[in-house]
Amino acid sequence: MKNLSLVEVINGIKPLDERKVEEAAQHLDQLTKPPGSLGRLEEVAKQLAGIRGEVKPELGRKAVIVMAGDHGVCEEGVSAFPAEVTPQMVLNFLHGGAAVNVLSRHTGADVVCVDIGVNAELEHQSLYSRKVRYGTANMAKGPAMTREEAERAVMVGVELVAELVGQGYGLFATGEMGIGNTTASAAILAVLGGADVVSAAGRGTGIDDARLQHKQAVIRRALEVNEPDAADPLGVLAKVGGLEIAGLVGVILGAAHHRCPVVIDGFISSAAALIAARLAPLSTAYMIASHLSQEQGHARLLEEIGLVPMLRMDMRLGEGTGAVLAFPLIEAAVKLVKEMATFADAGVSTGTEEH
Repeated sequence: MKNLSLVEVINGIKPLDERKVEEAAQHLDQLTKPPGSLGRLEEVAKQLAGIRGEVKPELGRKAVIVMAGDHGVCEEGVSAFPAEVTPQMVLNFLHGGAAVNVLSRHTGADVVCVDIGVNAELEHQSLYSRKVRYGTANMAKGPAMTREEAERAVMVGVELVAELVGQGYGLFATGEMGIGNTTASAAILAVLGGADVVSAAGRGTGIDDARLQHKQAVIRRALEVNEPDAADPLGVLAKVGGLEIAGLVGVILGAAHHRCPVVIDGFISSAAALIAARLAPLSTAYMIASHLSQEQGHARLLEEIGLVPMLRMDMRLGEGTGAVLAFPLIEAAVKLVKEMATFADAGVSTGTEEH
């Protein structure tokens, strides 16, 4: 995988196996229940069959990949928290004390924490050090990063997925940490989703009205300064995105390339998913939207990608917390296909027989 270019990774993403989707649909209709009565679980089961090419797929180990990076736009005062929180929270992840750690332990998933762009020196035996640069530049004054840096950050995610697939992982979730990243994500939504800045930019970590208006003004300035082109998603990522967002783009593309499902978390993860979808439209078939965040603009992002969230929990933490909560539902869909009796097995009338 390390020898592949981004273009080769994108070209290697194939459509779902529609024959297996149809076989899974037929199998589900033979189970001891009214057709379609398990709703979204049945849709997920069919999607997984198409992704893995098996009606009764093996998903392997579960990992939430938490990409961490700092944002130069924080110097504009767009967040309720200082930039120093990013490296502090990374250490919290590594020590197992964050919400995503608790929920991952609960759902049997591993947390893979990646320093892709934290503006600090970090060392820990469990940290994946893949730093592309020490945080992005201030996008209100110029591009957040170069196009080459954006592409390199995407490839960090691609290569990490390849590494984890080799270790037996087959179900991935997107997580992130980066103070200021709702500002970058709102800018991405404004460009790629055609949303006005007021509807794209929400309160993030809980800013007041005055700071929200300031945040919106900063995003407008970034869009004026950089003039990102919606027809060039990688360019949009470089000009107004973030390193951790770029890393998640790579995670999504890498998962699709390896025919693995990838569970999308909240607002920031969905901004990455929108970029991935624009770079590789076939990648959307490998995405599962976990929840609808409270963050303003998230519903619009999901709509742009064509995803429907599984959960509505009024969450807005990020880290991958909503995504790991969806893991048991996805596993439940697989277990229903594998363990439920058919009408023939159970000797139950289908309700369609003539009497």
